[in-house]
Amino acid sequence: MESRALKITSPMNSKISLKIIPGHFATGYSHVNFYIDMTSVKTRLNEAMEAAKTMVKLNNNDMIVDTIVCMDGCEVIGGFLALELNHAGILSMNTHETFYIISPEYNNGQLIFRENNLTAVSGKHILLLVASVTTGNTVRKSLECIKYYGGNIQGINAIFSAVDTIEDIPINSIYKTADLPEYKNYNITSCPQCKKNNKIEAIINGYGYTKLL
Repeated sequence: MESRALKITSPMNSKISLKIIPGHFATGYSHVNFYIDMTSVKTRLNEAMEAAKTMVKLNNNDMIVDTIVCMDGCEVIGGFLALELNHAGILSMNTHETFYIISPEYNNGQLIFRENNLTAVSGKHILLLVASVTTGNTVRKSLECIKYYGGNIQGINAIFSAVDTIEDIPINSIYKTADLPEYKNYNITSCPQCKKNNKIEAIINGYGYTKLL
């Protein structure tokens, strides 16, 4: 797989790049023809910092953020994003005049926040940070979880998104499908590669991939 990887530099910031690998891959809800590897953006100090600098420009300057909820292993970006929001003058209503950076937990397939983190969610203004959005189902689950615990959604930031809005909330992303014009995602029952009996190479999600071949 890795030998087929192509490097794509962000048109918003030349210091940010990701790798795409063409093939036949399965997400939890669809099949896609590219695996988008965001490992370096999420784990390298400089790239995570540049991603945060780019994301902050995509958000409204007048919004209020108390908490950044990080999905898909985006906590490093989340920390830098909090710093950039602070530098940009984004308001926080927290008592300590600072930002919370937290992640939910999967428990028997459900997203939950433990009791010790509830003060960072209940009644707070939440910015959701995700790695990628394909069908939007994972983001919908995240929004449902945040709302269940009393959080107020202020926006959604992503590294890559194939969707413009979810539940009427715009998704502000560094990469869009226009940057990957050949990227396609298909309903599992209508995948053209499956119809050609091409085997799935790997199961993928926002954290990475697991090879099947």
